[in-house]
Amino acid sequence: MAKELFLEVVTPQSAIVSEEVQIVVAPGSEGEFGALKGHTTFLTSLKVGTLRYKDANGKERFLFINGGFAEVLPNKVTILAESAERRQNIDVERAKNAKNRAEKRLADKAADTDLARAEVALRRAVHRLSIKGSS
Repeated sequence: MAKELFLEVVTPQSAIVSEEVQIVVAPGSEGEFGALKGHTTFLTSLKVGTLRYKDANGKERFLFINGGFAEVLPNKVTILAESAERRQNIDVERAKNAKNRAEKRLADKAADTDLARAEVALRRAVHRLSIKGSS
């Protein structure tokens, strides 16, 4: 029996995380949730946000999650994300540009602007920047 909780974060492109961890905190669609070893089994959808976890050595790690699903079992958490990025892989300039574009689209409110899409793009950019510690 594993001493810790096993975390897997997978996207359609690749496996992002596959390691033993102490705790996982994820952006569930109904609110943020945390899971420790021995947690009750459940499934939930995920919203855009930050996935935090402590690795086996107690170091806190951060990932950007762009929606998906989570399966929590007593000894394993599986995150199936639309996309995910580790903190060190986030391109700050790209995120700032995306934030500026989304804010401009929302401010213009042009008839041909998809406001819902612009709001989602803004949320993604803001979360990426907050994970990197930039604004």
